[in-house]
Amino acid sequence: MEYSFQHYLLAKQSVDDRALNKDVLNALKANLPQKPIRIIEVGAGIGTMLRRLIHWDVIHQAEYVMVDEMADNVEYASEWIPQWAMETGLRSERNGKNQLRIVDENHDIHIIFKPADIFDFIQTKPEEADLLIAHAVLDLLPMPISLPKLFSLTKSLAWFTINFDGMTILEPQIDPALDEKIEWLYHQTMDKRATGGDSRTGRHLFSYLRSSGAKVLASGASDWVVHSVDGTYLNDEAYFLHFILHFFRESLTGNPGVIPSVFSKWLAQREAQIERGELVYIAHQLDFLVKLEKNLQDV
Repeated sequence: MEYSFQHYLLAKQSVDDRALNKDVLNALKANLPQKPIRIIEVGAGIGTMLRRLIHWDVIHQAEYVMVDEMADNVEYASEWIPQWAMETGLRSERNGKNQLRIVDENHDIHIIFKPADIFDFIQTKPEEADLLIAHAVLDLLPMPISLPKLFSLTKSLAWFTINFDGMTILEPQIDPALDEKIEWLYHQTMDKRATGGDSRTGRHLFSYLRSSGAKVLASGASDWVVHSVDGTYLNDEAYFLHFILHFFRESLTGNPGVIPSVFSKWLAQREAQIERGELVYIAHQLDFLVKLEKNLQDV
């Protein structure tokens, strides 16, 4: 199988759609300004969150800044966004390099692509947004030191979604002891990333946010839950599952905590479970809507 990160981001759209906490989403809708708004999304990927916010009738008039360090994501987004816009009845216009506008009678969204590392982008001191979005991002960053820097991007509101919180479940079991060991080692790789990260970011964010001067307006679980229906996975979620196992493979190949032949066999058994429509995957995560309570120093 060929593994494409952009294909993975497409495949997980429906998984994220189910997972995003609807109480937190409703709180976001209730707190967004009514005027045309400026949104900055860091780690924006290929634009699936933008598509979701339009489809879910959350935003209508906005400047939407998409920040992502992966050039392949930005390139893909610049082609994919006009495609889904056309499919949903929106017109798209290119307004110079790295800029798009999508419009219809109810929407006018000006999109600005920023191919940059998050912290390099912050150093440019961009105009503050009405809303900062970080979707499946915070558990990859050093915490809590990243929060004041991120908060410099917003006037007040931040929506932090799909923050991993230390629980991976794969069913049915193959060997309970081996399953537990592999899952523990996988989580440990998250805690030891050179670039930062924490396998229990979700629960830790409550205290991190408070100490960073932010008030939690709403929070709730946003678990990924993937299973087949009558032996078939919905949409492209079989690919999503294969890519999750690919993450396991990339993270643990060569890890001294597991015997290579045992790990290879375990992966093959899990892949076979997907092919038979048997694998159930659950990952525990948390969503937050927060509001800044005090002025933060420039970073």
